[in-house]
Amino acid sequence: MIYRTLGSTGEKVSAIGVGGWHLSLKHVHETLSLRIVRTAIDRGVTFMDNCWDYNDGESERRMGKALRDGYRERAFLMTKIDARTKHEAAKQLDESLRRLQVDCIDLVQHHEVIRYEDPHRIFDEAGANAALREARAAGKLRYIGFTGHKDPHIHLHMLQVAAEHGFKFDSAQMPLNVMDAHYRSFEKLVVPELVKQKIGVLGMKSMANGILLKSKTATPIECLHYALNLPTSVVITGIDSMEILEQAFEAVRTFHPLGKQELDGLLARTAKAAATGRYEPFKTTSIFDSTAQNPHWLGEEPPEVQQLMQA
Repeated sequence: MIYRTLGSTGEKVSAIGVGGWHLSLKHVHETLSLRIVRTAIDRGVTFMDNCWDYNDGESERRMGKALRDGYRERAFLMTKIDARTKHEAAKQLDESLRRLQVDCIDLVQHHEVIRYEDPHRIFDEAGANAALREARAAGKLRYIGFTGHKDPHIHLHMLQVAAEHGFKFDSAQMPLNVMDAHYRSFEKLVVPELVKQKIGVLGMKSMANGILLKSKTATPIECLHYALNLPTSVVITGIDSMEILEQAFEAVRTFHPLGKQELDGLLARTAKAAATGRYEPFKTTSIFDSTAQNPHWLGEEPPEVQQLMQA
């Protein structure tokens, strides 16, 4: 396993992380999901990804079971919340703690920051970040980050709003893959700023749940190598079988810093397919926007806004 430092936290984490969403898909039996998590940890993976909303909480429940019997102490546990209000964020966090069967989560991230208004709602006086800061002070979590998959400019806006409130994130998660480099690129716009601020870079959607592979321009190992070659602390990848877990370990085993010729060749092969964002529908459609389909997860708008609307 390769280990990297998570931004300025000083935490050493595995360069590959287990994605939580896949652990409770319909075709993944609970026994298999527990085996995936425990085998991954036994072979050196420490970073565990999850989210309050994944499969109605089943992903967190299964992760909680898998982390029993000494496995929790060997894992760096991350989950995400969808709420934008302080009240809902505190509620969702407590639900995650219960499902995961832990007293403290290593990293909690604001999930799906995909709208320009999201940062303002999160940093409102009665916003979600107030809840996470209080939870951190109470020992319920250690680090705070955010995620998004829509547009790199929204990530930059989130960083700006955070700075205006005197807050620095510990991590930021985003799509990083061979096609992102060509279209609405997080790699080109956001990653340099994260490196500058020493914020941990969490890559996701290296294969976009297999959608990128349908372009027939890159292999799974090439996709993982490309993401690992970036200044990522962790590349989170979905794993729904022992074969896919083995693929992730093979990518780590065979990884080496990619030379200019290798990179240029890979980017040339993917350029045409990537040009319009067709194989990155999380950027170009609302299909991946779970909070758009479930707006009640976000909580109510800020009270002062509601008052203005009623005036």
